[in-house]
Amino acid sequence: MINPFKQIGEIKKMRDSAMQIQRELQGEEVVIDKNGVHIVISGDQKIKTLESNGRSDDDVKDAVNEAIKKSQEIAARKLSQMSGGLGGLLGRGMG
Repeated sequence: MINPFKQIGEIKKMRDSAMQIQRELQGEEVVIDKNGVHIVISGDQKIKTLESNGRSDDDVKDAVNEAIKKSQEIAARKLSQMSGGLGGLLGRGMG
């Protein structure tokens, strides 16, 4: 007989681990300077700085961040469907 409480405990551990990894990713930064463009992006794929030829463009930065967020939501939905709903449990509280 399968112990449902053990499964819940394992799911909670997985979710906690995923949330810890997400917190760590938020603290990471990638900096790119190429062809007059300066970009700083966090490890969780949020653009913090976007400059072209020394000028900031917050409208472009916000649009790119929105596009990244929507693509992440699509990926999370696909993973949730693949894992039979487990991805949805892991994804709560993230983002």
